[in-house]
Amino acid sequence: MKNFFESLANVWKIDELRNRITFTLLLLLVYRFGAHVTLPGIDATALDGLAGQTEKGIGSIIDMFTGGAFSKASVFALGIMPYISASIVVQLMGIAIPYLQKLQKEGESGRKKLNQITRWLTILITFVQGPGYIYNLYRTLPSHAFLMGFDSFSFLFSSVLILTTGTIFAMWLGEKITDKGIGNGISLLIMVGILARLPQAFVQEFTSRITNNNGGPMILVIEIIVWLLVIIACVLLVMAVRRIPVQYARRTVSGEFEQDGNRQWIPLKLNAAGVMPIIFAQAIMFIPAALAGLSQSETSQSIAGAFSNMFGLWYNLVFGLLIVLFTYFYTAITVPTNKMADDLKRSGGFIPGVRPGQETSDFLDHIMSLITFPGSLFLALIAIFPAILVSVLDVQQAWAMFFGGTSLIIMVGVAIDTIQQINSYLLNKHYDGLMKSGKNRKAVA
Repeated sequence: MKNFFESLANVWKIDELRNRITFTLLLLLVYRFGAHVTLPGIDATALDGLAGQTEKGIGSIIDMFTGGAFSKASVFALGIMPYISASIVVQLMGIAIPYLQKLQKEGESGRKKLNQITRWLTILITFVQGPGYIYNLYRTLPSHAFLMGFDSFSFLFSSVLILTTGTIFAMWLGEKITDKGIGNGISLLIMVGILARLPQAFVQEFTSRITNNNGGPMILVIEIIVWLLVIIACVLLVMAVRRIPVQYARRTVSGEFEQDGNRQWIPLKLNAAGVMPIIFAQAIMFIPAALAGLSQSETSQSIAGAFSNMFGLWYNLVFGLLIVLFTYFYTAITVPTNKMADDLKRSGGFIPGVRPGQETSDFLDHIMSLITFPGSLFLALIAIFPAILVSVLDVQQAWAMFFGGTSLIIMVGVAIDTIQQINSYLLNKHYDGLMKSGKNRKAVA
């Protein structure tokens, strides 16, 4: 522990790292400030109805990802989510559209063009989501909350324009953090928004357990222990890999190949799909309730109620199944075993006991299928774990959201990625890393 705090102190001894961290914190502060700036023309004191809409259910998920900006009718009410949606669409379209496939293979120049396409698509998605958000304000807030007049075109036009500008500005902040700060900017914006709800959620749970005598301090201690165990489980899920041994041949003076003594590895992640299966599954879970809500029949209303309750049995049963299916789907399109086998063959490497080429590709694909199954089940269990806690321990729904699902996976993944980047700076300057024990070494001049 002492070495860990010494490593933290060493972070501020590296000028470049200190400047990057300071720059990142300043931009994150700007983003959090914007989340509290209400849209012009809306009375900020009349947002109780909108806050009540996001206290539970699917609305709480949207509000969590925007750091509370959704419930405050903020200029950042749509947050960075349109950019995330655009990135997912571009990534999926890259499978079917040859032009995008070509850009993916062009290196840095292709990446810049893909980023530009993603930005324009983000603006298009925001122009679609913006009017939907304003329409939700019309349905939720009383007419006196609109200072420019209820349902006025000037308010609609200006608000959609401001929401679009807010999303573009948030996207710019994320890209600047990535370029000149530390960590992945877009992911950090999401994580900060999620963490902003943590203190309030814990206070609500503390009040429920202690002040209202609903279980007492012992139950609260058990919840904290369970929370820490779930975080450890998420870290293991994110970090777990299956190492495939690879042997390389080197050319001798006579022109023949002989085995090199050094063995390398291909790390195949247990959860190669990351958090994307949960995001895809949650997007699909909006559809049944929306379709059922179009009909007034008793059966349709029953379906709408079942799929609107994110802590209900049927919602989580279907949700978990979709996560397993999407994990296999996303892993199949993002882990190119054919390309891995071809690259291995061209570099003179091979897996011991497996022939180079198609047999290597089939072997890697088989291994991925085997490790993806437990990974998908583990991911599904973490995603539905908040609902289990609500049913078993009667945990407050806002606090339960931090025990699993997209929010916890994102926080763990972003934290690990950021720590690894800081670690690389420390090691390059001849200091021990944050995740490495031992005596710190003096920096070389």
